[in-house]
Amino acid sequence: MDANTYPEIECIERSTRKLHSKKILIIGVFHGDEQQGEYIINRYLEEGDFSDIKNVLYFIPCLNHSGKSLNTRQNINKVDLNRNYPTKNWEKTEQNEYFSGESAASEEETRYMVQILERIQPDVIMTIHAPFKVVNYDGPAQEIAEKISELCGYPVLGDIGYPTPGSFGTYCGVERNIPTITLELDEEESNEEAYIRTLPVLEYLANLT
Repeated sequence: MDANTYPEIECIERSTRKLHSKKILIIGVFHGDEQQGEYIINRYLEEGDFSDIKNVLYFIPCLNHSGKSLNTRQNINKVDLNRNYPTKNWEKTEQNEYFSGESAASEEETRYMVQILERIQPDVIMTIHAPFKVVNYDGPAQEIAEKISELCGYPVLGDIGYPTPGSFGTYCGVERNIPTITLELDEEESNEEAYIRTLPVLEYLANLT
């Protein structure tokens, strides 16, 4: 993969390279107006103890840099990245805040993620969103979701309650059978509060067997 194609997006690895490690991918700022994930990931990278973790951790602190700079759900092209994946159910939608793009994988952020998934082949994925205060999951992730629920205090929700054609969860969890967690935080919490809530989840994933 040519990292220079997407110079703003970082994928940072932490690992002790133990035998039989799982590969865990954790992503922040899918939507530009949901920015807690970047703070949480960057602080964990600074303060976390990675000296004896069981798994290989991959962190993307901010996927949607243009949306973050605009403080909008969408990216600079007014596309909702969580509707832009080349799933079997992708469809071109109305040009509102959930606009799926002119075509599947039309956005550079989506293409970057497709390449990352092919390179890493993650065993578990977690994306950090807001504001629903739930642990949503796709694919064979119910057991992991239930444990995360215990750790963060949010209920498990198998169905977010509305159609999400072209979603990342469908692309990874449903169509590729990768356990995929969407951790929906409380947008009213401070970054500090969100970090304290999420830290046990990150430590759990670092040592998931």
